[in-house]
Amino acid sequence: MHRSSPLIAPLAVAVLMLAGCASVDAGTPAASPASGGHGAVDGAKEMSEPPLAVVTIDPGGVVRQLDLLDETVAELGDVPAASRASTDGRYVFADSGDGLAIVDSGRWTWDHVDHFHYYLAAPVMLGQVPGRGPAPVATTSSSTTGSTGIFFAGSGEAVLLDTAAMSKGELVERFRLETAPHDGMAVPIGSYALVTQPQGGVAASVSVVDEDGMPQPGAGADCTDARGTVTTRVGAVIGCADGALLATLVDGEVELERIPYPEGTTAPPATAFAGRDGRPTVAGPAGDQGIWLLDTRARTWTLLAVDRPIVQATAVDDEAQHVLALGADGRVLVIDGTTGALLAQTEPLVAESLATDAGSPTLVADQPRAYLNGPAERAVYEIDFADAARISRTFETPTSPALLVVTGR
Repeated sequence: MHRSSPLIAPLAVAVLMLAGCASVDAGTPAASPASGGHGAVDGAKEMSEPPLAVVTIDPGGVVRQLDLLDETVAELGDVPAASRASTDGRYVFADSGDGLAIVDSGRWTWDHVDHFHYYLAAPVMLGQVPGRGPAPVATTSSSTTGSTGIFFAGSGEAVLLDTAAMSKGELVERFRLETAPHDGMAVPIGSYALVTQPQGGVAASVSVVDEDGMPQPGAGADCTDARGTVTTRVGAVIGCADGALLATLVDGEVELERIPYPEGTTAPPATAFAGRDGRPTVAGPAGDQGIWLLDTRARTWTLLAVDRPIVQATAVDDEAQHVLALGADGRVLVIDGTTGALLAQTEPLVAESLATDAGSPTLVADQPRAYLNGPAERAVYEIDFADAARISRTFETPTSPALLVVTGR
């Protein structure tokens, strides 16, 4: 049933350290105090299912969190007006173009490979990491250990944050490296990071540095026009003009492997990747020629033809191999990732937002639902993609949900 609910109320190194609950109703599974390890932190409760939430940021910077279990809404605070947002499943990164604001949603999943642990804590406005220009963020699969990478394109600064410190309410920079300004990336993997290096103002190669920012001799690879990154179950991916670089850890060291596009392809390269957390396959638009699927486990690319222009694509990578896409007509498409067949589609949900460039509609795939914000429509949609793209819930918003992420995953 379609129902509507209101959403209310060489490299130079510099190291910088920054100073830095929603209640659960009776219908929520019982919680128990979190124990040490397994992704637990002081003050968090371990839950029996993922405490999923939709976090939106409006044009004025107001951050709201909608609990998808009980449909309550909390206003978490304000950040500087942002042009994009991302998440690792716990932290919300809001990019204003003049620094990166970070919010701890207080919800996360810890992946133990064969099972998961789920946690709920009080949300916290962590503060802002200073920088200049667009600031893409790269994360790992852990929100309590390891590092988080930020790259400020305007200044060419690569920053590696201590994720464990973030989980305790602090913003601590492991390193801040200076390169020439470019659209670059700092991608964490284990106790290392991949940092793009420019040539002629464009990212042209990737260097491996340790968590102190020291370059590792001989560790790196060419990556012409490096754009787009994602972490999968297998490793960290960086998109290149001729394919992708896959970084994995082998005996504690970073191993870089190139996954080239199929020979003879004329489709444009993927410059953004998205997929369900913890899965090996990700997707990205292939210009006007469809959708690229990258299986990082099999080290293969697949091109899916689509009958209309695609704005975004994400791989669910479930048993049915669903791929979801947001069409330029505002519809969400459900596609068979094996055959490319269109299985279902919604009505135009965000056509007005795409036509007027109102905010940034973002399609997020989870299992078994997907979420999409309509900034101009002032709504957030929950889509049951396995049930003929049925709209299972629609949440109306008091202001424009310009940006959206899903936390608790």
